[in-house]
Amino acid sequence: MNDTPDNALLPAGMQDGLPPEAAMEADAVASLMTTFSSWGYQRVKPPLMEFETSLLGGIGKALSSEAFRLQDPVSRRMMALRPDQTPQVARIAGSRMSHSPRPLRLAYSGEIVRVQGSQIRSERQFGQVGAELIGSGTWQADVEVVLMALDALKATGINDITVDLGLPSLVPAIIKDINLDEKTTSALRTALNRKDASEITALEKNITKDAAKALTDILGAVGPAATAIKKLKSIKLDGDAKELVESLSRVVDGISSARPDASITIDPVENRGFEYHSGVAFAFFSIHSRGELGRGGRYQTNFGKTVEQATGLTLFMDTILKTLPARPAKDAILMPSETSDPDAKKLRDEGWVAIKQLDDKASPEAEAKRLGCSHVLKNGKVSKI
Repeated sequence: MNDTPDNALLPAGMQDGLPPEAAMEADAVASLMTTFSSWGYQRVKPPLMEFETSLLGGIGKALSSEAFRLQDPVSRRMMALRPDQTPQVARIAGSRMSHSPRPLRLAYSGEIVRVQGSQIRSERQFGQVGAELIGSGTWQADVEVVLMALDALKATGINDITVDLGLPSLVPAIIKDINLDEKTTSALRTALNRKDASEITALEKNITKDAAKALTDILGAVGPAATAIKKLKSIKLDGDAKELVESLSRVVDGISSARPDASITIDPVENRGFEYHSGVAFAFFSIHSRGELGRGGRYQTNFGKTVEQATGLTLFMDTILKTLPARPAKDAILMPSETSDPDAKKLRDEGWVAIKQLDDKASPEAEAKRLGCSHVLKNGKVSKI
């Protein structure tokens, strides 16, 4: 039987953060932001909502269907709650910080809200912690963001991390000169998502024999980076497609050189969740997590008339929180109500969680057990109960 009153019910996909998880999340956010800061990323704080024309324009278009909208009673213009913070940081970089030296390194944390959850993530509100490196088109920028993410995740206590690299713009580069109708495009995307080579071969008459062979061969270039890169390089590609593979190869080499023990895999055709990315993309997993810890990659900002190359990273706090190892609770001590502030401060400085007893009628031991304290302070001495 559910005795929860109706006015305590929350909408689907929304939830309260309760002890001790709320404190764990706050500590993890602080740890991630500290790592970003040590790499030179400066914190920014975008607003929770903006006018939809700015928030959902440019790279924000990819998430337009995910945004809650409401009318501003002051300006009468439509606003949207942010479904992601990357477009906001791009706006800040292209407007208020347009004259700041490039490359620009910015970091952020905060909540985002989406119209609906997904099969992987049912939550419609969750925390993001991220970083954007704006104004550099080099492969070294991609490597920097990946390495920083590995350091940040490990600093929170998460281990056994795998980096999954991809090229969501590779398929469009291969078929860019082929005029495909909507039905063929949909069928091709479905075949690639299923990793079904026979379906691609069946579309050969629509996408040309060479393109079909290249796409079929690319399906085989999935797995550990060392072997996948060799397979990708053996495929006959030219133009933008060839450059993308070369860029991916450089990123793999850069990560492997700096972190020889890093686990790197490649899936060159995965594009779900990378709708606005234009180069190397990446996602982070752990054998201890049930979903993505975070994702990111190369994209182009296009705020106003300014177009800049950028590499971004977003970490998902709901997944991180579920992956973090349980931490032992601090020892708590119950103090008599007459305990002086200096004495209480001394206990807290020593690392205790020090709680004053407000009801002197109850025995200290019984009250300590009721409040979850492991010790009591009696006559100036600490005793374990």
